[in-house]
Amino acid sequence: MNLQGKTVLITGSSRGIGKAIAFAFAKEGCNIVLNASQSSGELLKTQNELKAMECYSYSYLADVSDYENCKEMFGTISNIYGNIDIVVNNAGVSHMGLFTEMRPAEWNRLLDINIKSVFNCTHLALPKMISKKGGAIINISSIWGERGASCEAVYSATKGAINSFTKAMAKEVGPSGIRVNAIAAGVIDTQMTSWLSKEEREVLTNDVSLMRFGKSEEIANLAVFLAGERSSFINGQIITADGCMV
Repeated sequence: MNLQGKTVLITGSSRGIGKAIAFAFAKEGCNIVLNASQSSGELLKTQNELKAMECYSYSYLADVSDYENCKEMFGTISNIYGNIDIVVNNAGVSHMGLFTEMRPAEWNRLLDINIKSVFNCTHLALPKMISKKGGAIINISSIWGERGASCEAVYSATKGAINSFTKAMAKEVGPSGIRVNAIAAGVIDTQMTSWLSKEEREVLTNDVSLMRFGKSEEIANLAVFLAGERSSFINGQIITADGCMV
């Protein structure tokens, strides 16, 4: 995939899809920068697991919804690696419930983590990418950003915003050799879906033509593909990976 030696920042990578993405890039010989906002124990565990694979990684605890926190993180990464070649904006949270029962603090949290983090990291990564005329930004979105989900109205809105931002940025920075794409993930078997009851899981499973939830590793493999030379003419796309939901 020609990714050997590339430096990859994955936000929200202490567990779930982000962690799987970190391991997938590590297998390609990349330098991995892990990030989480609070779960320092899980972040350290992930770093140790990468070390056992003889992969050099660095972990940074930072709230990526805060621009100044991001700025400090990017400064540290720059001092260690020089450049960030690939950014995977994975950090995100969900909220289940009727919109009429949500409070402003709850939807502001989703807006901050799901959208502002993408803005912050993209804004800070681009200057050096533009300078060296290359780079890849991959945003982890959701099928609900395209279709909308009942009882997840704000979450759906944030993912829809990510999709629009992805398309716009691809047009803006494409002339500098930078590709920006998003993955619209379907129902993936992670901690974010662990709260589902057996009955709810069965209903969702029956909505997927492959009759199962997706795996974090399947999203991770797609992220690696979108960062590599085999996808060199793919830009500004929202790639759906949902097992064909009916």
